[in-house]
Amino acid sequence: MKKNSLHADRGETRQPAVAGRFYPAKYEALVQEVETNIESHANKYSALGIVVPHAGYMYSGSVAGAVYSRIEIPETVILIGPNHTGRGETISLMTEGVWAMPMGEVSIDTDLAQTICEETPLAKVDASAHRFEHSLETQLPFLQYFKKDLKMVPICLKRLQVSTCKALAEAIVRAVKRLRRSVLLVASSDMTHYESQSVAQAKDDKVIACIENCNPAELYETVRSEKITMCGVNPVTVMLWCCEGLGATEAERVKYMTSGDVSGDKDKVVGYAGMIIR
Repeated sequence: MKKNSLHADRGETRQPAVAGRFYPAKYEALVQEVETNIESHANKYSALGIVVPHAGYMYSGSVAGAVYSRIEIPETVILIGPNHTGRGETISLMTEGVWAMPMGEVSIDTDLAQTICEETPLAKVDASAHRFEHSLETQLPFLQYFKKDLKMVPICLKRLQVSTCKALAEAIVRAVKRLRRSVLLVASSDMTHYESQSVAQAKDDKVIACIENCNPAELYETVRSEKITMCGVNPVTVMLWCCEGLGATEAERVKYMTSGDVSGDKDKVVGYAGMIIR
């Protein structure tokens, strides 16, 4: 694979925050790491949305790779992830610039990002929320591996009310339809955190069932009422409503595992689910 050298004409360059920790910082090593996690003979098909984890690749890379191996990636990807750092606005978008990555730079789809902001006052232009956030950055090597000259809209979310999730999703759908874009919506989320393997799997099965039902309101309420420590419940809720608005009819579970399946420690695990919505 050739390194992507696409450059943007304006805006800031975001430097990698977790290269060398969550994934290799060197180009050759990163390509090799991605290739160990993908399924090269998987059949590909179009998708509207996906759920993928964002832990270090040694833990969740095979789950993310299983999803990315099965989908056709369009030119523009809308990345929606949770805000782990607490920086920035409640709903933070970058609308211009590039993200520097070991595989090359990824440009922001300025037209689409700005149109989303035009469609709702909820979305704020804010780069600070993205500067040290890993939930979106960890998706880029997989996306770059499969799609040259990728463009993206990065959206970082703090805790939201369910009504806000729906309003944001409706604005994203209006923007996508207004520009007649073909997009993939990537919701970045790990599942249950630091429970035993059996408890985590039981809780995550409930989450996965809601996603399979393509029911964002049910997902949001289940996570809250069952006290499930799913960090990306808001991104997945928004993504599901977006997919509904764009005509999705089904969802499937591709792969599930926990950190305990890698480390052997089954007392306190983190769950990772990979899902496709189409």
